[in-house]
Amino acid sequence: MEIEFLGTGAGSPSKFRNVSSLVLKLLDENNSVWMFDCGEGTQHQILRTTIRPRKVDKIFITHLHGDHLFGLPGFLSSRSFQTGEETRPLTIYGPKGIASYVRASMQVTQTRLSYPLKLVELTDEGTVFEDDKFKVECRFLEHRIQCFGYRIEEKPHPGELLIDKLREDKIPEGPIYGRLKAGETVKLDDGREICGQDYVGAPQKGRIVTILGDTRQTPAIFDLAKNADVLVHECTFGRGDARLARNYYHSTCIQAANVALKADVSKLLLNHVSARYVGPSLHQLEKDARSVFQNCRIVKDFDVYDIPFKKGV
Repeated sequence: MEIEFLGTGAGSPSKFRNVSSLVLKLLDENNSVWMFDCGEGTQHQILRTTIRPRKVDKIFITHLHGDHLFGLPGFLSSRSFQTGEETRPLTIYGPKGIASYVRASMQVTQTRLSYPLKLVELTDEGTVFEDDKFKVECRFLEHRIQCFGYRIEEKPHPGELLIDKLREDKIPEGPIYGRLKAGETVKLDDGREICGQDYVGAPQKGRIVTILGDTRQTPAIFDLAKNADVLVHECTFGRGDARLARNYYHSTCIQAANVALKADVSKLLLNHVSARYVGPSLHQLEKDARSVFQNCRIVKDFDVYDIPFKKGV
């Protein structure tokens, strides 16, 4: 599981940062990629990565401001021209209005997609998606228009088969190992009855990733971020601009760091950085955040972060 940032700037593109987009790469987990927001130029950013657009089968839009959305029509269209293996269906989740935006874009440009497209408009908080491996929940944030934050919870992984213990007890290798891993009770040729649960380690707790859209500070953030392995939080403004952040419905680096601290987050990744912060002022932004929560970083375009399992959990 990895996060790759395609755009980390706020409002409009700059020389050093494109507008909002990131992907959660789940290639080892379910051979897919999930995109969160799709600002202008996202497909150009993808060209500089190893991401295959046909692997992107879910897109989660936080809100309908252009810097989070204007790249979507181009990406959807270009995805139709991918060669190689069959391009899989795509589902887009987002606030009310996302369906009309996509349909109007396709209709006006007479774009025909070569793959099934499903549009899911979110009108309330709760579970957005769930299967046997992941659950995605959303909560309302506080922005100038309806905006969501997303919490991605990986379900526990089954415990590992304790091979050394099996060999120690002289249990022969073969198909029986698969049955024991499934928890079955198996009778051996020598008459012994072996319970699979005695030879399987404890389940590995799944990982939690929280990805926020633009927001003032609001209690919903703590619900989304609680015990997350990684929190992606906007930091449009610095320590001294709390009033400006509130007026524009955004957050400061200090506010984001306080969330990470209080929510017991493992790692904080700060994005959606205003173009006013470059050079020394950008370093100060990160330094200020670290004075509150040490394990944090201001990300830049094309940064990739692995999300490991917690040891001993």
